[in-house]
Amino acid sequence: MDIVTHAVMGAVFAAGVASLRNKDEKSALVRRRLAAGVGAAAGLLPDADALIQSGGDALLVLDYHRHFTHALAFVPFGALLAAALLWPLLRRRMSFAMLYLCSFAGYLPHPLLDACTSYGTHLWLPFSERREAWNLIAVVDPLFTLLLAVPLFLFLRRPGSTAVRWSLLLGAAYFGFSFSQQQRVEAAAVALAQARGHQATQLSVKPSMANLVLWRVLYVHDGRVQVDAFHAGLKLRHYPGTSAALIDAAAAQKLAAGDTKRLRDIERFRLFSDGFIVQDRARPNFIGDARYAMQPTAIAPIWGIEWRGAGAATEFVSRHDFSPAMREDFLVMLLGRDISYLR
Repeated sequence: MDIVTHAVMGAVFAAGVASLRNKDEKSALVRRRLAAGVGAAAGLLPDADALIQSGGDALLVLDYHRHFTHALAFVPFGALLAAALLWPLLRRRMSFAMLYLCSFAGYLPHPLLDACTSYGTHLWLPFSERREAWNLIAVVDPLFTLLLAVPLFLFLRRPGSTAVRWSLLLGAAYFGFSFSQQQRVEAAAVALAQARGHQATQLSVKPSMANLVLWRVLYVHDGRVQVDAFHAGLKLRHYPGTSAALIDAAAAQKLAAGDTKRLRDIERFRLFSDGFIVQDRARPNFIGDARYAMQPTAIAPIWGIEWRGAGAATEFVSRHDFSPAMREDFLVMLLGRDISYLR
């Protein structure tokens, strides 16, 4: 998730914990605000793994983002680190035990919230390398953030308020609605693949940007990735997408052209992308992650790896072009209009 949502979620949990331990209304507001600040800071700390980078290895940051700092087993240690960093600033205002408790409450929701997106989070390290991606929410979803932030704001302004409970209830309800939407679209996607005569594998159903109405569906059939979109309103509406050949081992060997480091980087990127790697016809040296595109019906990866010449180092490239025409088409699908409106 985006850093604002992580900070708000951490603040909600920490402020809620602080309110349980402090019944004196005169000091409740101050304690809640302190706890919220601690929770917000601790809620951001797991993403410090993004600092693990190397100028000579563009993929190192992908290897370690949402890695050990996001493991549930690391939460007690991450909370301890957050408390230790904040202790010099807050040692006169709260005990270390309370500071650690608020840090723990702020740190814990971060990896769980990330697992609700589609990126992939190493929740189970060091016991398992499995990455969790529950595909319940987009990386940026302002409505979800507001459902947490507005009750938190009220909770931090009124001593007798219990509004923080509404943050948790509304957040849980939002995920419940998302799961229901996801199941509707998944059932429709399976039926669509069967109607096409496809043996669909690696089915992925995820919400598009900042909403739970327009969903992006990917599946693999006969060495190709197929992309479709569904508008999940009162009735489901299907928007057919495109397909592309996945890069298999033979294609990877050809792209590597005998360069063992390049081949190793391709395989590392394949692991990161859950196998959904495709080649860009317009840029033959670009390999993209087909899971993500600005348009839910398109295979136009927003990021990938590229080489700018023979013997060149691997570069990580990000592409977020969103032209007015693309925005118009996205809006058509978001509103669930007839497909004839599309270009």
